[in-house]
Amino acid sequence: MSIALAVTAALLAAMAFAVAAVLQQAAAASVPESKSLHPSLFVSLVRRPAWVAGAVLDVASYVIQGVALAFGPLVLVMPLASTDLVFALPLLAWRGGRRLTRAEVAGAACTAGGMAAFLVALPSVSGMATPGLADWIPLLAVVVVLAGVLLAIGIRVSGNIRTGLYAAAAGLLLALLDALTKSAADLFRNDGLAALGHWEPYALIAVGGSGLLLVQSSYQAGSLAISLPVIDTVEPVGSVLMGAVVFQEPLATSWALAGQVAAGALAVAGIVILSRSTLVQAAA
Repeated sequence: MSIALAVTAALLAAMAFAVAAVLQQAAAASVPESKSLHPSLFVSLVRRPAWVAGAVLDVASYVIQGVALAFGPLVLVMPLASTDLVFALPLLAWRGGRRLTRAEVAGAACTAGGMAAFLVALPSVSGMATPGLADWIPLLAVVVVLAGVLLAIGIRVSGNIRTGLYAAAAGLLLALLDALTKSAADLFRNDGLAALGHWEPYALIAVGGSGLLLVQSSYQAGSLAISLPVIDTVEPVGSVLMGAVVFQEPLATSWALAGQVAAGALAVAGIVILSRSTLVQAAA
């Protein structure tokens, strides 16, 4: 029952995030580039109804994803939550009054099939429920350093490279946010309001705010066809690795692990194909 709830919630979160991404990127792209990576970007965005609607969906997606993480491991939930483009394309096609092309159907099939194969190979053993601060410190240091390097390079370049670097940094922080959400959700599920005595709920605010700024900056810097596949790749891969390292969630071993890697590569290929769709390009 818990796994079924986690899977359902993860897919619903992906659907909500897909629509939010399309709405927010369209609004963010109209903001002057000088406001990128600056809090004043939010001041400009909140004046745009489309962005506000996307923000509401973002919050809904995050809450639903939190429910999924309360009942399922990161290695299960996050690959499913990264299938947002699979849900976005049919909605965009319906809005545009046309059918999906063969390439778009193939991309959706690659993503869905790759994720299904990845999940089938997952072990059923759960990991550590509440990792300690000592388990978190090395991870926090690595994420901060990597994100800082990506941003430092991104500021010095332009075009698609900047968009991709900003999106990669955003994906890293979102993966960290997912891991912290998993920890906080477990605390609230087990301890109720006593979870507020732990540091994880407050870390969510700092990491969530920083991650949101980076996501919007990547949307503002360039096409959704660049930023969204990068985020959709870095976030689930990072989440799975963080789940294995911090929560000790087991991954597949030997040949099953090779199959998981191949399945993940197939899913990523599907995401890239979908991001190149004329529907996504038109939405951007």
